[in-house]
Amino acid sequence: MALSIRQNEILELARAEGRVLVDDLAQRFDVTLQTIRRDLGEMAGAGLLDRVHGGAVPRAGAVNLGYEARRRMNAEAKAAIGAACAAEIPDNCSLILNLGTTTEAVARALIHHSNITVVTNNMNVANILLANPGCEIMVAGGALRRSDGGLVGELTTQFFEQFKVDYAVIGTSALDHDGDLLDFDLAEVRVSRAILRQSRRAFLVTDHSKIGRPAPARIASLSELDTIFTDQPLPEDLVRRCAEWRTEVRICPPAG
Repeated sequence: MALSIRQNEILELARAEGRVLVDDLAQRFDVTLQTIRRDLGEMAGAGLLDRVHGGAVPRAGAVNLGYEARRRMNAEAKAAIGAACAAEIPDNCSLILNLGTTTEAVARALIHHSNITVVTNNMNVANILLANPGCEIMVAGGALRRSDGGLVGELTTQFFEQFKVDYAVIGTSALDHDGDLLDFDLAEVRVSRAILRQSRRAFLVTDHSKIGRPAPARIASLSELDTIFTDQPLPEDLVRRCAEWRTEVRICPPAG
């Protein structure tokens, strides 16, 4: 199920406030109660919400944090991951950076790279890289999420399909113990899949808090990626899987 713009906003409201009410949503979006009930039913079927009397609440274990909270969480670890990933990206190349606070840490570490082209659907990444005169920045079109500066949707997917880049650097909301990358937003998942298809090498950047965390939508498997950059060792069973898949695991502990 691809979430509509209204359903994405409902989901963000539910995560921010802990509960949404049918009557309030119908008034907010100027639609009928039946339309809102149908939205909530579809989102519950997708594992994003639980229906309660008069409305819905975020599904237990499937609550994504707000952008500012995610940006502050494990900031030193993200900086170390970003620096290690950027060190593997040479000058004179092209790359895609997608949504996420850890990919933004990679962008900050690319400030001194020269003659690079960065394609992104992350407005924060674009703004960070404005400080690098040696970086050509190409920003995707699509629906802008005010909550985190991300661009998502079919237009965004189509934009990325016009490119073939040297590197893709993606984040994830969750990493299952079987090696699956997971997310909360199906529209974002489609964009991430397109990014992986259009890259010659693919890197995942994620801190340890994402490992074992639940989320309802699958992006890809670590078997499809070249390298994962993280701040703490992976569980032993996942290390074995990565070895079988020839997916390199780079541990990047924060300084100090």
